Amino acid sequence: MGGEGADMVEAGEGVEEEEGDEIVEVVPQPLPLQLNGYILVSEPAPSSSSTPLIAVTDVEVGESSAPFLNLEELPETEAMLSSTSEPKVTPRLSKRRLVVLAVFSLYSLVNAFQWIQYSILSNVFEVYYGVSFVQINWLSMVYMIVYVPLIFPATWLLDIRGLRLIALLGSGLNSLGAWIKCASVQRNLYPVTLLGQIICSIAQVFILGLPSHIASVWFGPKEVSTACAVAVLGNQLGTAIGFLLPPVLVPNTEGNFDLMGRNISIMFYGTAAVSTLLFLLAAIVFKERPKYPPSQSQAALSEVSPEDYSYKQSVVNLLRNIPFVLLLISYGIMTGAFYSVSTLLNHMILAHYQGEEVNAGRIGLTLVVAGMVGSIICGLWLDYTKTYKQTTLIVYILSFAGMVVFTFTLDCERLVVVFVTGGVLGFFMTGYLPLGFEFAAEITYPESEGTSSGLLNASAQWYRCLGPWMGELTTAYGPRVGNIFLCAWMFVGIILTAFIKSDLRRHSVNSGIMNSNIKSESAESPVENEQSKTTSQSPSSSRI
Repeated sequence: MGGEGADMVEAGEGVEEEEGDEIVEVVPQPLPLQLNGYILVSEPAPSSSSTPLIAVTDVEVGESSAPFLNLEELPETEAMLSSTSEPKVTPRLSKRRLVVLAVFSLYSLVNAFQWIQYSILSNVFEVYYGVSFVQINWLSMVYMIVYVPLIFPATWLLDIRGLRLIALLGSGLNSLGAWIKCASVQRNLYPVTLLGQIICSIAQVFILGLPSHIASVWFGPKEVSTACAVAVLGNQLGTAIGFLLPPVLVPNTEGNFDLMGRNISIMFYGTAAVSTLLFLLAAIVFKERPKYPPSQSQAALSEVSPEDYSYKQSVVNLLRNIPFVLLLISYGIMTGAFYSVSTLLNHMILAHYQGEEVNAGRIGLTLVVAGMVGSIICGLWLDYTKTYKQTTLIVYILSFAGMVVFTFTLDCERLVVVFVTGGVLGFFMTGYLPLGFEFAAEITYPESEGTSSGLLNASAQWYRCLGPWMGELTTAYGPRVGNIFLCAWMFVGIILTAFIKSDLRRHSVNSGIMNSNIKSESAESPVENEQSKTTSQSPSSSRI
């Protein structure tokens, strides 16, 4: 990924290539005086402005670009003008971004692995700890229960204290939970393993909302969606490994509890060692952000004084954004359905194919690996086309179709068919996940990507409650009835997605186009008062 630049230089200074950075073309484009938590309105500068606005952010080097002289005729991001049209910065990309993305993806992988490792071995852990299926199911459901109340303080902390602290909390708690599980390998210590899983679920609060934030803060406009897909892919890969590896490490040795305990211990200690290594790497690699913004949309946000930020106003703006609210519900339904299928897959497969625990894990692996491919393809497609709504809607419809086919072929008594239909379902359903993050970042800009992603994940965790309902239906009436229940919810999600208005604000800023559709939400903004004074002195000033 990557070819545009990563750091920025002040206007008037020579652009010199620094070691480890890549330079892109100069973008003499206005930078907004804009605040997260507030949505902007601006007045176009008079046509006598001496510096034309040239949009070259999304234009390949060597291609020509014409200046936009009549600002009132431009359809996008009028709200992102500043009081001057002087060129200020040049985007450049830091090579550190690739390492940051890799380390995040890996510790996200371990967290997802720890989520799924119990449910894929539900029958083994039931016997070992001498507890019911419901108690084992709670080891997965605790991820949902902990996430919803903690997401708001977590996103507030991300906005106030920055990325590095959140990365250390996520990777550190992930490691701590893994070590606590190592102390739970005795048949009477189910509460200890539950405690370790609770700690890992708290770590998840500081992980799931970061892909879109890391992509926006560290990556350029031509690679941001692909970077987000790769970040989400780490979590998906952890789920895939969680489907594959635990059944191999911990086979069902019913009656030989000593051997079963040794196998569980090997899995737990290996996980703890890897998570500790990744915590140390996160402490070394992570910074708050690159030295300079990698895109014009991030440059706009860097102009804002931190003292002017209002987290409360940002959340209010998001909840007043009707397209985002529709996406919030539809994303929650789709992701909740995916979590439900993943959690109950072992139970569904064994209901029709007795003794096929290993193949149940392999089917789960097929589902998630196919989804990883879908995620990367969707990310590349978005970076190339910027067709966010169309892609999201089509993938949603195909996910619904895949769920219907999976439902009615699950009991066909041919595992190969289940492998194929599971792969198709995973390709679209799991591939949808980064689409929601990126679509939200576009339609909610300039609000924080961490906050919008956090709300999406909170919705997803809320709709995880579909899992217990589906589990009850599956236990009472069979897997088909439970899956039809999910299909009905996904059909509702398709309808909601169709009504989302596509307003690509972030892309418009990066492209140098202006948008007059963004309105002020706070009449008491200190920045507004200051800008009003400036406006009274200079007719060419923009206002918030």
